[in-house]
Amino acid sequence: MSSGTQAYLAQIGGVPVLVLKEGTQRAFGKEAMRINIMVAKAVAEVMKSTLGPKGMDKMLIDSLGDITITNDGATILDEMDVQHPIGKLLVEISKTQDDEVGDGTTTAVILAGALLEEAEKLLDKNIHPTVVVSGFKKALDVAMEHLRKIAIPVKRDDVATLKKVASTAMHGKISETVKDYFAELAVKAMLQVAEERNGKWVADLDNVQIVKKHGGALEDTQLVYGIVVDKEVVHAAMPKRVVNAKIALLDAPLEVEKPEIDAEIRINDPNQIRAFLEEEENILKSYVDKFKALGVNAVFTTKGIDDMAQYYLAKAGILAVRRVKRSDIEKLVRATGGRLVTNIEDMTEADLGFAGLIEERRIGDEKMVFVEQCKNPKAVSILIRGGFERLVDEAERNLTDALSVVSDVIEEPYVVPGGGAPEVEVAKVVRQFAAKVSGREQYAVEAFANAVEVIPKTLAENAGLDAVDVLTELRHIHESREDGWKYGINAFTGKVSDMWAIDVIEPLSVKLQALKAAVEATTMVLRIDEIIAASKVESGKKEEGKEGGEIGGSPGSFE
Repeated sequence: MSSGTQAYLAQIGGVPVLVLKEGTQRAFGKEAMRINIMVAKAVAEVMKSTLGPKGMDKMLIDSLGDITITNDGATILDEMDVQHPIGKLLVEISKTQDDEVGDGTTTAVILAGALLEEAEKLLDKNIHPTVVVSGFKKALDVAMEHLRKIAIPVKRDDVATLKKVASTAMHGKISETVKDYFAELAVKAMLQVAEERNGKWVADLDNVQIVKKHGGALEDTQLVYGIVVDKEVVHAAMPKRVVNAKIALLDAPLEVEKPEIDAEIRINDPNQIRAFLEEEENILKSYVDKFKALGVNAVFTTKGIDDMAQYYLAKAGILAVRRVKRSDIEKLVRATGGRLVTNIEDMTEADLGFAGLIEERRIGDEKMVFVEQCKNPKAVSILIRGGFERLVDEAERNLTDALSVVSDVIEEPYVVPGGGAPEVEVAKVVRQFAAKVSGREQYAVEAFANAVEVIPKTLAENAGLDAVDVLTELRHIHESREDGWKYGINAFTGKVSDMWAIDVIEPLSVKLQALKAAVEATTMVLRIDEIIAASKVESGKKEEGKEGGEIGGSPGSFE
């Protein structure tokens, strides 16, 4: 059942035949499932204490000694460097959840752990894994259908509701004083960049640039209706502030390009050298003359700017910034309404962008160029300030969560109450459905209902409440009251409350994605009935031993 000769020898007519390599480890049947479920439960257990407004943070130290302090599920799993393959699968779930909807990463992992824990009980009763998987799938369909039924539609421009959604996503993450301010920034930013494409609304997070600079306080964080370029003006004689700027956005160098093939120039007269150098100057001067003719007073390029070109630009009173990141120049295109030009000679006035103000400012110990007061920009920037680097990093993660959930509601305008209310409601409906399911699948459907209740249970435990009492009261209210589906756990008062009344609201898409991701991961784990791990190279084994950590050890270790 585990490693050793028995694991990889087969017999043909009494003669042993080598099937797998020496040192290969193998686990199969219930043993393999037990190991996999144990690893998933261990990972989920680590995540549980971070859930909800009363969740705690984790300090993670990587192999280089860098410290990360966070309670963001995706970040914790990413930094934990989990070694076991099943642990890595749960890391993938959280990444998918983060990429798809930007929030609910901890929920997805905890749900997967709970579903596998319930599945293990069923496997011990000799219920086949495929029956369990089938029951979970049926329960998931019922759960998702009911969540869509209770979800409340929201207008995309309903700023008050969007703010509540953003605040809920940041509960228990950064100080309550800044939460409302960050929620407001997130809503303003996403509404500014949202646009309708082919009849569908799209709010792309890539159009919101987040710039971090430690120093100041979190309250100094600001939204710029334009772009902040983390570069400085290239020449000291250039203007540091330009009002009503006409901007040239270039993907071309302002320098004389060297020929692509090796070239040799033979000169027999000193005047020819002078003519050659003058011609270089003339080329650069012609570029600047072109800018002047078009009325350009600011230039941003992804490439370099020659010293001579800098001199001519400064003389013409044009502000210039070089080696701008590709992502930043694309955002500048969206913010200023200009076009990215690759050939300066072909540039026309229609290619120019506009900004009400371009200014170089000192932020902390660095200079940055602010391009702001753009006309209806479709890309904006948020400059995050904070007392120290770790705080700024965590503020960025929180703000990204808030931006993500606002984006989710703009794209799919439905919301549900938070605080564990949807999970208790789903468990109630799934239990009612279980009574109509015949055969052994009924056990699996009931197990799904029990597993989903892990969310309100964990919320209660993290808030220091008695989980059994809270869950009993929640079930009673959901069963007996018509508006019971709104009731969840108020972690601050320790009572069961109407979540709508206390503004705890979450996007429907986050809940649906968390349930889907958890069931898909559970399905994959339950379908594995054998693990065959190849032997490690010796040097590899030593390193694995060092880094294996608490969860899983090396991928080949099943003990």
